[in-house]
Amino acid sequence: MFQIDYLQAQAIDLLKSLIKVESFSGNESGTARLIAEFLEKHHIKYSKFGNNIVSRNKYFSKSKPTLLLNSHHDTVKVVNGWDYDPFGGIEENGIIYGLGSNDAGASLAALIACFMFYYENNEINFNIILAATAEEETFGPNGIKSLLGKELSNIELGIVGEPTEMNMAIAEKGLIVIDAVVKGKAGHAARKEGENAIYKAMKDIETIESFEFDKVSTLLGPNVMSVTQINAGYQHNVIPDECKYVIDLRVNEKYKLEEAFKILDEILIATLTPRSFNNNSSGIDINHNLVRKAVEMKIPIFGSATLSDQAHMNFPTVKIGPGKSERSHTPNEHIYINEINESIPKYIELLKGLNF
Repeated sequence: MFQIDYLQAQAIDLLKSLIKVESFSGNESGTARLIAEFLEKHHIKYSKFGNNIVSRNKYFSKSKPTLLLNSHHDTVKVVNGWDYDPFGGIEENGIIYGLGSNDAGASLAALIACFMFYYENNEINFNIILAATAEEETFGPNGIKSLLGKELSNIELGIVGEPTEMNMAIAEKGLIVIDAVVKGKAGHAARKEGENAIYKAMKDIETIESFEFDKVSTLLGPNVMSVTQINAGYQHNVIPDECKYVIDLRVNEKYKLEEAFKILDEILIATLTPRSFNNNSSGIDINHNLVRKAVEMKIPIFGSATLSDQAHMNFPTVKIGPGKSERSHTPNEHIYINEINESIPKYIELLKGLNF
């Protein structure tokens, strides 16, 4: 069995290595190879499915329930404003800087360390599957969605690693991205002819800004929606006959995604087309043994407004990991070394004696 201090050092080294390899969503082959090599180095068997790495504990048994440990190794693209090399993996004053350090390299490295701790333990009464997955940032088809129900099946419980300051998110809002199209009638701008699609869209936008859904969740609060993109017109002197805009709608567990969409469809002028109804709200019963264990450990529990690969999982899940959500997708993204060091024994303790 690996000692905690060794696992902490290995997790930090792994994270620095991952940062140094570009792994934008859909192009994660380099980091997939690094993770595979890391597991090989520690004599841990794994399988590779595209850019996804999956490993089962040594004494995996079909007679036991199965826990999934999951986080992702893809990143968003580099934004402007970095003072450090985003692929440097530079350590300075106890801080590691780099793209994906916070979201979600630190969580992945710490979960891998936790998996290593239990890998050869034949006394735990459940199986553990580690899944280091791709395309989380884009919700692409070749990430965890390609594994669930196939390589990842018959799972009773999941822990998803994302930056939560090691607080435990026991619920997560769902998401619908909606394409909206408002039709008008073209005309000459000088004579105010036609029917301006932009003005009609503005009425929709005012409705969206002021509308409130009735059902409010104790954990997740109200549904939240925003217009995040808009496009209309092709020439300065022509009244636009079409205006397109995009709605980002975050949905609590009180609504099915289809239900929330129908409500919106009935109050707006635009023709609405949902991109997907797959990104459901997710979570776990507050009385689940894993949540009880977290409460015993004095880990705060909360509902998360941000979306993760939990949305694809049809079994109870929680989200917990080192780092802060607000550092994600920002210049000079970073993680504190002590955040990683503290997260590993906390993950290990969460699983100690767990029944589910």
